[in-house]
Amino acid sequence: MMKIAMIGSVHSDGLSILEKNGCDVFEVTDFSSDSLIAKLQDVDGIALRTAKLTKNVLEKCHKLKIVSRHGVGYDNVDLNYLNEKKIALAITGTANAVTVAEHVMAMFLNVCKIIKQSDRLVRDGKFTEKSSLPDFFELYEKNILILGFGRIGRALAKRCLGFDARVYVYDPFIDASIIKENNCIPADFDEGLRTSDFISVHMPLNEKTKNMIAKDQLMMMKKTCILVNTARGGIINEQDLIWALTNKEIYGAGIDVYEQEPPNINNPLFKLNNIILTPHIAGLTLECRKRMAIETCENVLHYLNDRSKLNIKNIINGKKIGLEI
Repeated sequence: MMKIAMIGSVHSDGLSILEKNGCDVFEVTDFSSDSLIAKLQDVDGIALRTAKLTKNVLEKCHKLKIVSRHGVGYDNVDLNYLNEKKIALAITGTANAVTVAEHVMAMFLNVCKIIKQSDRLVRDGKFTEKSSLPDFFELYEKNILILGFGRIGRALAKRCLGFDARVYVYDPFIDASIIKENNCIPADFDEGLRTSDFISVHMPLNEKTKNMIAKDQLMMMKKTCILVNTARGGIINEQDLIWALTNKEIYGAGIDVYEQEPPNINNPLFKLNNIILTPHIAGLTLECRKRMAIETCENVLHYLNDRSKLNIKNIINGKKIGLEI
């Protein structure tokens, strides 16, 4: 019988897949290193939400064959160790693209239509003072820059095109022909920053993307630009973003991810009126949580039990561990 650890709770639709196939499944709620080491030593697979799997923890997992992330980010897992030990790392590559794309659209619209300020004006009994509101804008025929053109970036592009926007894409790892096939325009990074009205980040956090958008890049943007990050905190330098928003260097922002999570209660972002903040929930609608739970658990089950059913594209280190892709 395969033993599977669920680190953090997932929707029951996913859990039932493992249970119906005879797996011994248990949930881990204490994410401390000592707890993880004690409970994971003899597991065959791990379904992982937000806890950190360091080398110190992983090297005690003597039977581990796969870690399956409930999501697409994996900066909380020591990938180098997994590669070294030929342990698979899976993501839910097909589950959350639409959900995150919708969240970006919601942020675009909330900021450009000044929904937060307008709501407050009405609640404060200042309905007749609408002329005091700042200028606000449409998405129609605007320039939208998407940084990263994976599944989420493409889902976002489709929705932006539905608003008759011009969609530009910067992704050095994607062939220009693929961008054009999706009715988008390949863009140079700096030029895209200068000409775009809306920018959305969809890249992983790594050494190359950390602080990819800092003061110099923010100063390139239009004063009317709206910047959204639903990818990972740290790609946009938070202190520089605070500076840009405070000094009206850009029009506004939408942030779902932070350099420190949870962010400090005294984070200056909280005091700004030209930003929409959400608590890393862009991919957590009910529908998406069900899809991610199912895909997370199917990744584990099929990798261990029947690889003919496995979506091999979900194994992000397939080549490193000798899995044919």
